[in-house]
Amino acid sequence: MSSNVGLTTPRGSGTSGYVQRNLAHLKPRDYGKPYSTDLDSLKHRQRQPDKEILEHDRKRDVEVKVFELRDRLEDEGYVSQSHFPSLTLHSLDIKLIVTCFRVDEEEIETQTEALRKKLLKESERGGGPNKKGLKMHQVHELAEAKIKQDDRFRSALGISKNYEEGGHWKKQEERLKAAAEKAEKEVTEESK
Repeated sequence: MSSNVGLTTPRGSGTSGYVQRNLAHLKPRDYGKPYSTDLDSLKHRQRQPDKEILEHDRKRDVEVKVFELRDRLEDEGYVSQSHFPSLTLHSLDIKLIVTCFRVDEEEIETQTEALRKKLLKESERGGGPNKKGLKMHQVHELAEAKIKQDDRFRSALGISKNYEEGGHWKKQEERLKAAAEKAEKEVTEESK
């Protein structure tokens, strides 16, 4: 045998005779199962959203809308200047026209602040996101929407928040034990 590969010699086999170990072979694990067999760990736990991330996203949405308004107001001021491209005026007259149609910075600030306050009130009052408008990468928003959906469904079915799976059977067993104890007491009292 040539290097314990089942050939007496590598001659004529089309191989060089060099033996490599199998790197794809997985050794059996010495430790137990990779998953827990504890019954408490098998129960469903709702993923809780991070409140700070949700708050940051709400504020970011508000600021995006405020920036869009600011950008639009600034563009309107500069767009109105382009209504006079064919005028051949002196440079002083052009500067006068430009300053007349430029949107005042203070006016932009007051409008953006008003919009910011209005949107912040709406976001605080409005609650959370709806699940339909969310994307897959918005994990925390999806988790919040799922929790709200589950709460609505639970209240529609009349299920309490502290409901435990299999609780009905436990209550039924307790009632049967209580009835059996009561019957046993009655039997012992009758026999006396």
